[in-house]
This record gives sequence, structure tokens and C-alpha cells, in this order.
Amino acid sequence: MISKKMADSINGQINKEIYSAYLYLSMSAWSTSKNLKGFASWFAAQAKEELGHALKFYKYLEEQGAAIRLQAIEAPTATFASPTAAFEATLKHEQFITQSIHKLMDQAVAEKDHATQIMLQWFVTEQVEEEANATEIVEKLRLVGEHPHGLFMVDRELSARQPS
Repeated sequence: MISKKMADSINGQINKEIYSAYLYLSMSAWSTSKNLKGFASWFAAQAKEELGHALKFYKYLEEQGAAIRLQAIEAPTATFASPTAAFEATLKHEQFITQSIHKLMDQAVAEKDHATQIMLQWFVTEQVEEEANATEIVEKLRLVGEHPHGLFMVDRELSARQPS
């Protein structure tokens, strides 16, 4: 059985995951306004993925018979200085989420909550991938700078990721 403290912490993580989706939708809208449809597509797909993460935590609490307490979602940043700045913000945000997942894991270990540890292991692995993807894109954008041809090529590459 999950403790109330652990359930409260997971409820907080649900909020962070939904905020993540909200942030990426905001980045998608900003990208669309800059006619960067590939960036917009990538961010929209990321938003959908983050909602899936929130639902994974939600369903876990349901299965544990714990109370689900949805919280208000903070408004995300709506403008960015550049595509590079948007992806630097993405990387910073994913690092924040990684730290949050690690804190949940530390709590589950301290509480000897084996079921939650197993569930969280998926998220630990997922965050390695999330940070690696964001880092790769940041490095490409830093390489091309604000050169239109380079941005066009990165935008085209990012358009391959479609929201499903």
C-alpha cells in the first residue's frame, strides 16, 4: 500500500507533468508564430508525451487506491528569444523533471515502497532519453546559430516527429 506522503508527492508530479505539456504547447504555438512548423510539430509531440506521463502517474495512484488531487497549472512562458533559447529552456526543464523523479525515487527507497520504485524506474530511464534528445537539439542549434539555412534544416529534421 502506498503512503499518503508518497501519494501526495506523486500528485505533485502529476502537476509537473501536466505543466510540462502546457509548456511544450506554448513552445509549439510560439514556433508556429515564427513559421517554424517542424519545431512546432516536435513540441506538440512532446506535449502529448508529457500528458501520457501524467496519466501514467494518475493510473498508478488509481491502482494503489490513493486519492488523486489535481492542482492548478501555472501559466507557461509564451515567448522565447530564439529557437535555441526555446530548446535551452526545454533542456533546463527536463533537468528539473529529472531531479523531481529522482527525489520521488529517493522517497520510495526511504519508505521501502517497492512497487513505487519499480514504477518510477521507467521514468528514471525515460528522463535519460528526454535529456539526451534535448541536448542533441540544443547542440545542433548552437552549431548553426541563427543562420536561416541551418535553422531551415533543423526545422525540417524536427518535422519528422509528429504528434500521434
